[in-house]
Amino acid sequence: MRLYGIVGWKNAGKTGLMERLVAEICARGFSVSTVKHAHHVFDVDQPGKDSYRHRTAGATEVLLASRKRFALMHELRDEDEPTLDDLLAKLAPVDLVLIEGYKRDAHPKVEAFRAETRNPLIATEDATVRAVASDTPMALDRPVFDLDDTAAIADFILGEVGLA
Repeated sequence: MRLYGIVGWKNAGKTGLMERLVAEICARGFSVSTVKHAHHVFDVDQPGKDSYRHRTAGATEVLLASRKRFALMHELRDEDEPTLDDLLAKLAPVDLVLIEGYKRDAHPKVEAFRAETRNPLIATEDATVRAVASDTPMALDRPVFDLDDTAAIADFILGEVGLA
């Protein structure tokens, strides 16, 4: 499975870049799936819905399906958080999986960087960050792209994974 990550600190532009890359790469005829790591508790379900009621009653997994989509919710309860590899194994085959977060994992990444956040660059300490997408020019030992140059970033990623 071909993987590429987008990492960066909070408010660096990761999600916007992910959204633009998915649209750009799909428009080029490739299939793309995404994985998003959240550092906070989240819930895709809503109180009062049948699936929520199943889950809160104790179901380990609830699969919600319709003719348009399905969602599988798995309650970890006291289990450890699954690894990225565990999660990737659950995905259907696609041309490329883009991963937002998981900055400490070993897959190749582009770092999203905005100067106004005043956060340090991850790239200077992490060789898995193969390029930086920034809102400010910088001199690095790897490619630096304009944060808004989605086509160039997509070209780079597709070249890196052998899809160009």
